[in-house]
Amino acid sequence: MKTSIATVSISGTLPEKLDAIAAAGFDGIEIFEADFIADEGSPRDVGRRIRDAGLDITLFQPFRDFEGLTGALRAKAFDRAERKFDLMNELGTDLVLFCSSCHPAALGGIDRAADDFRELGERAAAKGIRVGFEALAWGRHVNDHRDAWEIVRRADHPNIGVILDSFHTLARGIDPETIRRIPGDKIFFVQLADAPKIEMDLLYLSRHFRNMPGEGDLDVLAFTRAVAAAGYTGPISLEIFNDQFRGRNARSTAKDGHRSLVALMDEVRRTEPGALVDLAPMPAPAPVLGTEFVEFATRADEAEELRATLSSMGFEETGHHIAKEVSLWQQGGIRIVLNAQAGDFAASAYNMHGTSVCDVGLGVASARDTAARAVALGSEPFAQPLVPGQFEIPAIRGLGGSVLHFLDEGEGREKVWSQEFGAPGAGPAGTGLTRIDHLAQTMSYEAMLSWSLFYTTLFDMARTPMVDVIDPDGLVRSQALRTPDGQFRITLNGAETHRTLAGTFLGESFGAPVQHMAFATDDLFATAAAMAARGFASLPIPGNYYDDLAARFEIAPEDLDRMRAANILYDEDAQGAFLQLYSRPFGNGFFFEIVQRRGGYDGYGAPNAPFRIAAQKRFMRPKGVPRA
Repeated sequence: MKTSIATVSISGTLPEKLDAIAAAGFDGIEIFEADFIADEGSPRDVGRRIRDAGLDITLFQPFRDFEGLTGALRAKAFDRAERKFDLMNELGTDLVLFCSSCHPAALGGIDRAADDFRELGERAAAKGIRVGFEALAWGRHVNDHRDAWEIVRRADHPNIGVILDSFHTLARGIDPETIRRIPGDKIFFVQLADAPKIEMDLLYLSRHFRNMPGEGDLDVLAFTRAVAAAGYTGPISLEIFNDQFRGRNARSTAKDGHRSLVALMDEVRRTEPGALVDLAPMPAPAPVLGTEFVEFATRADEAEELRATLSSMGFEETGHHIAKEVSLWQQGGIRIVLNAQAGDFAASAYNMHGTSVCDVGLGVASARDTAARAVALGSEPFAQPLVPGQFEIPAIRGLGGSVLHFLDEGEGREKVWSQEFGAPGAGPAGTGLTRIDHLAQTMSYEAMLSWSLFYTTLFDMARTPMVDVIDPDGLVRSQALRTPDGQFRITLNGAETHRTLAGTFLGESFGAPVQHMAFATDDLFATAAAMAARGFASLPIPGNYYDDLAARFEIAPEDLDRMRAANILYDEDAQGAFLQLYSRPFGNGFFFEIVQRRGGYDGYGAPNAPFRIAAQKRFMRPKGVPRA
């Protein structure tokens, strides 16, 4: 499988784009005409530079407003085409994209367009050029790939074929199954793009909101399966117009693009029998069986504060590493690791972020298969020297330079705890905390799509719709990801300004990856009482909140009084109810949450976020006051 990306998809000058595309692992590029024109090199120089980077020029694009013209306008269109054919010969590519006309003088008619392309095919053949015709979703007369194919079919010329773009088909609601009727050898090129489902003009949506396959709401998988079933075996390419991507680091965007293509084609191979997908084998997306451990890098007074908080929540120190300054704290099925070892990865994480989550361990069916898939998708493997008695556990780099470790289910993962820490399999009952309900990762808003793609391509996880979290000082975008059984959940919170709680945490911690973690309990009232008896300092919630709660929901007065006394927040929907309790923020703004899910409630208490955030900000350093 040859992977390709349009140069318009990423930011930078043409040399910068080529470096990023080559580094991401692509085989070729669609060279966007504007990128070529802006470069100071001659066509031969540009072509040589591209090939020196190890890339092919898979497509030259776009040629606009060709078919349906008459008189002098038609003659000029053919003259322009001849000039571009000469340019392509110098560049060293033989395929050009002609998109359906939007010219106000263009006339409609399938036969008229077919006649234009038949003549164009003769001229293209004379110069060794192939022409692909693409139906723009907003084309004046041709805006459906079925019409584009009919024009190509009637043109009946070996140098004229159709180019298919998932956005133009799917954004118009055209059934991608109709692609299966197009002969594979007449599909000259395939472009892929996803997009969110937003009610707006298709041209504006296309020019500003396209994203990578798997980042939006279009059924790009169904489109690509149909293309593969038709017998297409050429390049699979990305053409992405996105304002956010234009401002992002080119290498990051290119890396995400390559990940999206590889993951998509792997899924096509698994779901479309007989599809000819030339892709190196990789393991299937991994089911996550749960969070095995969360590791903090910490030191000195900050470590004491963290230990005191854990103790007040019912955790107990159950083991110490045989060779490192690392302790294990447990409660129920939860393992928290506190790492104060000098000279290893955790030490560098502490120097960068202060006390912070530096490592998360996930239980999977096969740790090595999960790591292998991650590497095949472009993740960076992680390893550091082992000390005597320490197990080698497959790992990769995660958000903010953190680490994700993968532990096999069953006896293998228990040996890590028994042999390295001398710890029991299960922790003490403590205050009734049973497992980690979810982790909340904070990042810049522009990084959200990237990390959503990371998790959903590596693991068997699905996205929920993005929600707006109102902060007194701005807006935070939040999106939850979960496994089908809900055993592993993660929320991605994108900060658009440093003034929000999430943005402040990013700034104070220099990009620490996890801002809070939520523990589950079966009885939050009992847990809250047990923690209070141990000295847990909960986040105070104003009385106004509970007065409003009584007006919004039918809650028994005695239960409302218990919530008020324990600072418990509440939400409900048609499926069930949700109770929340928060710690006060400490360190750089990290905090803990304890939740109880009743019935089928599957959310995260989003309506409570503005009040919770306002309460937390009262414990943060006041605005304008410098750090001590």
